[in-house]
Amino acid sequence: MLTYTPPSLHLHLHLHRYPHSTTISSSLHHHPNHQTTTAPDPVLRIHNSKTTSFLHHRQPATTTTNETKNPPQEYENDHHHHRDSEGKPKTPPHILPPQEKQNILEMSLVTKRGPQFPGSIYANSLPSLQSVIQTQNEDDEDDEEVMIRRALDIRRKVTAEVFKAAMKKGKFGITYSTNLVNRLPDFIDHVMIEAAALKRSPEFKDSTFNLRAKLVIDHSNVVPLIRWLKHNNLSYPKIAKLICMSKGNLDSIRRLVEWLKTVYVKGEFLGATLLKSGDHILHRRLEELDEVVDYLESNGVRRDWIGFVISRCPRLLSYSMEEVKTRVDFYLNMGMNENDFGTMVFDYPGVLGYFTLEEMNQKVNYLKEFGLSTEDVGKLLAFRPQLMGCSIEERWKPLVKYLYYLGISRDGMRRMLTIKPMIFCFNFETTIAPKVQFFRDVGVREDAIGNMLVKFPPLLTYSLHKKIRPVVIYLMTKAGVTEKDIGKVIALGPELLGCNIAKTLEVNVKYFLSLGIRVRQLGEMIGDFPKLLRYKVDLLYPKYQYLRRTMVRPLQDVIEFPRFFSYSLEERIIPRHKIMLENRVNFKLRYMLACTDEEFNQRVADKVERRRRFESGRMDDAVSDSQMAEGTLGKTASSSLSS
Repeated sequence: MLTYTPPSLHLHLHLHRYPHSTTISSSLHHHPNHQTTTAPDPVLRIHNSKTTSFLHHRQPATTTTNETKNPPQEYENDHHHHRDSEGKPKTPPHILPPQEKQNILEMSLVTKRGPQFPGSIYANSLPSLQSVIQTQNEDDEDDEEVMIRRALDIRRKVTAEVFKAAMKKGKFGITYSTNLVNRLPDFIDHVMIEAAALKRSPEFKDSTFNLRAKLVIDHSNVVPLIRWLKHNNLSYPKIAKLICMSKGNLDSIRRLVEWLKTVYVKGEFLGATLLKSGDHILHRRLEELDEVVDYLESNGVRRDWIGFVISRCPRLLSYSMEEVKTRVDFYLNMGMNENDFGTMVFDYPGVLGYFTLEEMNQKVNYLKEFGLSTEDVGKLLAFRPQLMGCSIEERWKPLVKYLYYLGISRDGMRRMLTIKPMIFCFNFETTIAPKVQFFRDVGVREDAIGNMLVKFPPLLTYSLHKKIRPVVIYLMTKAGVTEKDIGKVIALGPELLGCNIAKTLEVNVKYFLSLGIRVRQLGEMIGDFPKLLRYKVDLLYPKYQYLRRTMVRPLQDVIEFPRFFSYSLEERIIPRHKIMLENRVNFKLRYMLACTDEEFNQRVADKVERRRRFESGRMDDAVSDSQMAEGTLGKTASSSLSS
């Protein structure tokens, strides 16, 4: 309440009404060592009954009466016409400075007087607002409009103080009340207008403005509403904005908040949902909102998802039923079923409410330029609806140009888009270009980068500093991959960069080293077959055991042909090994496994034929040798007989 008035104002008014009042020493200037009762600068004040009686007891009554009834003639003359030593007229004493005039205006509007105590300084009577304005009318440069605006500002201050008093009564702190009231200019004006309108009622014709303002505030139940909104996790800036949005209809706030709770909007999102739903959301009927919710639920958006969807896309509440149906049909016409549509809206609620229909059509048509059909685009948006939030000019066109520069064709871009559509949501300058440059730095050839990205598009979604770089460092320091081969390893096996170091790479490296393979040899094996480190040890162990114990092959065979671990033990290794045993043939692992069944059978047949020929050739040589031996013996015998 604006009840305090500076003492200087009261003293000034007192001097005007009682120019020769008796002066005494104020206790503020009294010192215990001084015996005199007169201070150098006496404080003029109107005393209470006790001090007045004491003053009358110490001074003769005649002196006081004469001085009061007969003021000096000099004062009366100067009161009408003051002149200084040079003869120039002085400012009349009743002309107040602007600041004191402002204080009088405030005092005239503040009807409740502050508490007084014995010895306090207070003017028994103040000049009325009308008399002050009339006396200042001749020399005052402010026009009537300025005075009205000033009076309105004062009224606003008074209304704000009344509101703060109501907040204090409602157990709110001073700081909270002040911060909140400072953000409620519209509601303060509403209270001020309503309080002024109450004066027309005969019941409040003679009531003060403060009383009428208090009645308006109490009748609006704004203080309990603030307490309730604060209990629902709304900060005071949001509360203030909501109250101003209501335009005096505070019941609409509570009504809408209760409705939002019925559709599972959580408390921390209530304020943001209300503020972002539009200026007219407080004036919509709840039946219209229920109709929108029921329609979304009938198209695959589950009831317990509605609160999440609305809190992430409050603009949905501002759309009419016809607008909502048009937006839903836009996606359903692309071949989406209810399940796809519901999950799409849940994953990215903004896909349904943040963009105009024209923008949505433009983005769908642009995606079709990659060779996708309408149904393909529908599946793509159902899987990654964030694509609808990307700008064509700022996001997609620069990325397409950059991928084309890397040598990726439209078909390759379509593959990247369908396998990992999130790539088209990235800013290529900050996300993709640094990774491509890193691949160049580690030795990946320029013509291999594009093929590598098309082969494994998720590579571009990995973090360069948290995923890609640490894996490269581990391969070169712990797995034996040389600097010369690291580029080839990444180009041939980009999937390796997505493996977890502790759970996959380190476990595999330790297993291979436990077999007796040296680090340098392991690096060569990885360079020849990068996929080697991606297998689980549980799958590697049975193959190695079969190789060593059943096939009786040396470890060097695995070092020379690490792809052995990529073939199925039951479907390829064991069947072909049995065929080799049955035909008594033997191949190196490379020729045994790295071929089709037809090629393998042909190799086995050729091997058997060569062996048969070899064996038949030895038999022919043995027969001829025996025949030659018999002929020699016959000749020897005949010669001996003839002799």
